[in-house]
Amino acid sequence: MTNPTPPPPIRVLLADDQKLVRAGFRSIIDDEDDIKVVGEAATGTEAVRMARELLPDVVLMDIRMPEEDGLAATGRIVSDERLSQVRVVILTTFDVDDYVYGALRAGASGFLVKDTEPMELLHGIRVCARGDALIAPAVTRRLIAEFAGRVVQPEVSPRLNALTEREFEVTRLVGAGLTNDEIAERLVLSPYTAKTHVSRIMSKLDVRDRTQLVILAYESGMIKPGWME
Repeated sequence: MTNPTPPPPIRVLLADDQKLVRAGFRSIIDDEDDIKVVGEAATGTEAVRMARELLPDVVLMDIRMPEEDGLAATGRIVSDERLSQVRVVILTTFDVDDYVYGALRAGASGFLVKDTEPMELLHGIRVCARGDALIAPAVTRRLIAEFAGRVVQPEVSPRLNALTEREFEVTRLVGAGLTNDEIAERLVLSPYTAKTHVSRIMSKLDVRDRTQLVILAYESGMIKPGWME
């Protein structure tokens, strides 16, 4: 019996204007068999160009870069239909930052602080590459609650009309930062059923990942900070 062929490595593009930072991330990634760095960009403009050329699975994107910052670059990448499979992870010095919320709204799949532990960095890349949101539930609650107060007048998306009553309920729980297992326990479902609900909801609402679903839930007025407390 032959051994199964291992999947191709996760392709990562590093975007940071500091060469030393890029070298540090590369040294961590190069030790892994299932992840590889395919390119390095020093500006936001260069990051967009290289994303289009290299089609990486994940872009580690710094916020503050010359020519075009990471926020603008993220928006250009996620709005490009040719890059629909590319996931952007924001790199920031702070775990709650004004720019982070803007980047998440622009379509980033999550964020990492620059001094994160190597194992957390690698875990984040793997999580993001398989299409999940990188932000842990506890961080999701804190981050979104921090900025939800900025929504003066909720904008109810007409896409919400496509949700069933159960899907609406699941969306609110995702917005509250619950994991699929926690949603399953709360609604007395199997974890698989909860996961299926979330996937179907993201498809109906045309959101890239769980993070975008959380933001939509808050900005549409479906939930308010602390509603489950």
